[in-house]
Amino acid sequence: MKGHRIFSVLMLVAVTVPGLAAAAEGGEGAVGWERAFTNLGNQASIQRGAKLFMSYCSGCHEAKYMRYVRLSEDIGLTQDQVQQNLMFAGDKIYDPMTNAMRASDQTTWLGKDVPDLSLVARSRGVDWIYSYLESFYVDPSRPLGWNNAIFDKAAMPNPLWELQGIQVPVYETVENEQGMKEKHLVGLKMASPGKLSPEEFDRTVRDITTFLEYVGEPAKIKRQSMGIWVLLFVVIFTLLAWLLKHEYWKDVH
Repeated sequence: MKGHRIFSVLMLVAVTVPGLAAAAEGGEGAVGWERAFTNLGNQASIQRGAKLFMSYCSGCHEAKYMRYVRLSEDIGLTQDQVQQNLMFAGDKIYDPMTNAMRASDQTTWLGKDVPDLSLVARSRGVDWIYSYLESFYVDPSRPLGWNNAIFDKAAMPNPLWELQGIQVPVYETVENEQGMKEKHLVGLKMASPGKLSPEEFDRTVRDITTFLEYVGEPAKIKRQSMGIWVLLFVVIFTLLAWLLKHEYWKDVH
């Protein structure tokens, strides 16, 4: 009976904790999160994401806990390819992925320090990154003319607007508890298409998200590739252990 109660408690924890974790990671977003469906086994996606990150993000954001040389060790690029395609500021191959923007310029131009993105995938999650990059919309009330449905009052403009196009908000008027009418953001719609189709843009955002997931934990690629072999070993070892136990105890029974 006691064992049954312990089992029930463990099952309750197993079911409850993931929901609590998701709630803790979540934010007050007007538009629901989308699944990123990233795949660290897709080297081409990480390579494309690295190129996109350097082209559209690295002008402001750093990934200072990652060194360029690591890209040539993990994602199928040579050092020459990294230097020719991913290094634009005269950095050396063993340098960290920093930018040339001074902290004072960040505050002057954007109103606040620009966060380093080395660990954003671990702190926010890949679904948040993917949804955030998909959810910029025009908002004339903001200093830079942009807002974000996932992260309200985002300080940055949409870095991918030429690729995605320009989205505008869709509001719904509701009555609050005090009887006052308020506008609530319920969705976004495309006002002006970009250079990419929606499917192509989704892949672009997924590639950037995959790259940031890799940057957040580079060893994860190797760990996941080894995982299947570890599980296979455990299964085979368990089978052999059971057969050995059966052989030793067959005369006893």
